[in-house]
Amino acid sequence: MADIVNLRQARKQRARDEKVRIAQQNRVLYGRSKGEKQRDHLVADQAEKFVAGHRREPSGVESEQ
Repeated sequence: MADIVNLRQARKQRARDEKVRIAQQNRVLYGRSKGEKQRDHLVADQAEKFVAGHRREPSGVESEQ
């Protein structure tokens, strides 16, 4: 015979498990230290400056026709 399951308790446990899963995902996505964020920002700025410095026309000047 099957075990008797309280559906209310099962729903609540499933909701708790879902919250734990979402919290784990958020820790992975957003759980970075201030130094890591600053490093990533610095790398992105350097890459943007590198690309901007190698453009044929400056981005502010539109081609005259």
